[in-house]
Amino acid sequence: MILHAGQVALGDRLPTLVKPPITRTTLAYFCGASNDHNPLHVDPDVARAAGMEDVFAHGMLNMAYLGQLLTGWVDQSCLRGFEVKFGAIVRLGEQLVCNGEVVDKQLRDGGCRILIRLLATNQAGEVKLTGEAVVELPLAEPAQTTGS
Repeated sequence: MILHAGQVALGDRLPTLVKPPITRTTLAYFCGASNDHNPLHVDPDVARAAGMEDVFAHGMLNMAYLGQLLTGWVDQSCLRGFEVKFGAIVRLGEQLVCNGEVVDKQLRDGGCRILIRLLATNQAGEVKLTGEAVVELPLAEPAQTTGS
């Protein structure tokens, strides 16, 4: 079911998405899936040589979690824009808590554009990413057809 404009109001919050703690295994899987094999994310010796205390999550993994928040709320085909700003490193053991809030709603071109403010924090409430997304929703629920 695709949401329609009448089901969304200013101030609505997307259902919170809480991800499991970041592990070395998560980072290794993401390296393979994304083809991003930067050793800062998987090799503790390289990370320490660069001044870090240990490996840390890829920024794009964190962004993907915010994307998952969005596509858990609205069909991917409705997404028109998605951008983030990286605020702080996500370390091993941290959990990302992803939230979104509807901050603008405008009718245009037979549809409705919704602006969503995004926020990802760790379990302690430290801001890790902020961003925005734009989704386009139909004005009304599509008509149901019945077979004969």
